[in-house]
Amino acid sequence: MEQFSDTELLELFRKSENKNYSFNLLVRKYQKQIYWHIRRIVIDHDDANDVVQNTFIKAWNNIEGFREDAQFYTWLYRIATNESINFLKQKRSGFIISYNDVESQLCASLTDDPYFTGDEIQLKLQKAILTLPEKQRIVFNMKYFEGIKYEDMAIILDTSVGALKASYHIAVKKIEKILTD
Repeated sequence: MEQFSDTELLELFRKSENKNYSFNLLVRKYQKQIYWHIRRIVIDHDDANDVVQNTFIKAWNNIEGFREDAQFYTWLYRIATNESINFLKQKRSGFIISYNDVESQLCASLTDDPYFTGDEIQLKLQKAILTLPEKQRIVFNMKYFEGIKYEDMAIILDTSVGALKASYHIAVKKIEKILTD
């Protein structure tokens, strides 16, 4: 497959006869990254697949309104993050359970997940990450696992770089404390 820039793919999309083809190329370009971003938030493989599908449906429905004043990937990550958070909120409200119970449920699903291939240390790290508040967990995952720049995260999460740096620092300290106890 020929590598296209996001700008080239968006230009191709705007030509009505190429919409499906160009959107398919965008999906293939970002599907794996978006899957892992979502998977780190919702934990469960099947749930992550559902949220990925919802993310790309929402992107398809709203791509005409994408103004390109941000990078395409930050726009897509913002949709994915919001869809993931909404999914967890629905999970909490649908079962009328507390935040801590959802986190316990996510932790249990991680342990039982046949797709989790990590060793004991990785499992301990993932469980420590699950103890973080939702926003800190998202910031930690985006910085630690995905290496996303704070400036891009600020666009995705609609917050300041300073707040993100503070959240990441606090998250790291909490995880270090859990892992060393």
